[in-house]
Amino acid sequence: MSWLIPAAQAAESAPAPQGNPMSTLLLFGGMFLIFWFLIIRPQRKRQKEHQALVSALGKGDEVVMTSGMLGSIKKVDDTYVVIEVADGVEMTFQKAAVHAVLPKGTIQKI
Repeated sequence: MSWLIPAAQAAESAPAPQGNPMSTLLLFGGMFLIFWFLIIRPQRKRQKEHQALVSALGKGDEVVMTSGMLGSIKKVDDTYVVIEVADGVEMTFQKAAVHAVLPKGTIQKI
C-alpha cells in the first residue's frame, strides 16, 4: 500500500488547470438554446395543437384513436368520448386518446 502514497502526493502538488468561467456559461447557454429549439419548442407546439384538436371535438366527427381504431363520435363529455366503431358497437375512450379527426365520410369509404 505504501507505493500508492507517493503517487497521491504527486497528484496533489500538480497545479489545476484554470479555465474561463464565462466560456463555460456560454457553452451551457448554447446547449440550452439548442435543446430549446430542437426538442422543447416543437414538443410544446404539438401539445398545443393536440389540445386544440381535443377541445374542438363534437358529435358526429370521425376520428382515429391512438390505438388505430376508427369511429364516429356519438357523445362528448369533459374527459371522455363515446365512439361508435361498428353498427351498434360503442366504446368509451379518454379524449386525450384521440389522434386525429378525419374528413366526413372517410369511414364509409374504407
